[in-house]
Amino acid sequence: MYAQYISFQSISLTATTFRQKALAWANQFPVCAYYNNNNLAYNYQGFEPLLAVCSSSDNLIQQDQAFESLGNLNTEPDELLCGILSYDLKNQVEKLTSHHSDKIQFPLAYFFKPTIYINFHESGFTLTSTQENHQEIIKQVINTEQIEEQKPFGIQVQHKVDKSTYLKTVEAIRKNIEEGEIYEMNYCIEFFAENVLLHPLLLFQKLNLASPMPFAGYFKLNETYLLCASPERFLKKEGDKLISQPIKGTIRRGQNKEEDAFLKSQLRNNEKEIGENMMIMDLVRNDLSKSCQIGSVKVEEMFGIYSFQHVFQMITTVSGKLKPEINFAAAIKNAFPMGSMTGAPKIRAMQLIEEHEASRRGMFSGSFGYIKGNGDFDFNVVIRSLQYNATNRYLSFMVGSAITYDSVPEQEYEECLLKAKAMMQVLQALTN
Repeated sequence: MYAQYISFQSISLTATTFRQKALAWANQFPVCAYYNNNNLAYNYQGFEPLLAVCSSSDNLIQQDQAFESLGNLNTEPDELLCGILSYDLKNQVEKLTSHHSDKIQFPLAYFFKPTIYINFHESGFTLTSTQENHQEIIKQVINTEQIEEQKPFGIQVQHKVDKSTYLKTVEAIRKNIEEGEIYEMNYCIEFFAENVLLHPLLLFQKLNLASPMPFAGYFKLNETYLLCASPERFLKKEGDKLISQPIKGTIRRGQNKEEDAFLKSQLRNNEKEIGENMMIMDLVRNDLSKSCQIGSVKVEEMFGIYSFQHVFQMITTVSGKLKPEINFAAAIKNAFPMGSMTGAPKIRAMQLIEEHEASRRGMFSGSFGYIKGNGDFDFNVVIRSLQYNATNRYLSFMVGSAITYDSVPEQEYEECLLKAKAMMQVLQALTN
């Protein structure tokens, strides 16, 4: 790989303009991946600002043994692996099944080695390519026209689960809890639109503007697209350190500083939210202990309150020291899928998720991220995200909340609508 640093000043473009042009240029490839932390303060930082492309969309991952296949991939120190892990890989972690239909049709797992990737910095960027063709690539990017506004067609969002059914399902889950099957379950519902024509990259840019997040991303695989505005980290590896930051606890933002302070305090002192967070914290500690040295797993931050554009979130940070014999793929598998999107106990919760939910999760509550040549990686939790299949014109997003015995069904439904707010606003703005 050949790398070169270029300042924005030397090409007479602002950082914003170059990034927009680079995204439009990357979108012409059959596969591209974009990671953005939106310059938000976050414990252990968000995604590294990165854009990667490949001229081939061949999948490096064997689908029926995804984690093992991932672990067998060889990378040079300056190479990257970029890709996705579907929630339905749970079936390769435990003896589980998925029965619902899949209209988005992402692979169970997909990774590619970029032939070109760009690391964005404050005053410039580092361009890395398999060939010494940096000036040609820069010229292509500069000459790429930014995406023009395009009015979409057919965005009539429907609820896969109506409110009455949702409330009955929450009561059924509470009965599962009362009977001692689980302590907590993350229950999710789908919103969708059919026969939709739109420009996915333009929609992503509007979503990112409406709801900037530390684990935002855009992923294109031929005709399938993931538009991600995630606030949550699934798992990060730095050297021999593993870090997981589950989110449990959500409340809306206020109209002013005084209301913000009140709501923030309300979340921090909400016994139900604290209880949810604590259960998932224990689950994550257990997941990390499978990969980490005895006695090294610890809670670095408990019940931290983080501010985002539409909501406050309660986030806990758990870390541990990786065992020398555990490779990066095994560390991911041992924690997958993330506890914040399943429940406790984890296996029974996933069985009940399949029973109670009406849609296949697919990429929702799966993960999107990158792996460096040295084995370090960063993966998010795919939430607050839109999925689009341009071939069958199906647009989808899912939202959910943690159900405990203390859950009030009406309040859980309102939490789902709050989490869907940014995506609904962007979709409504596009059609007005």
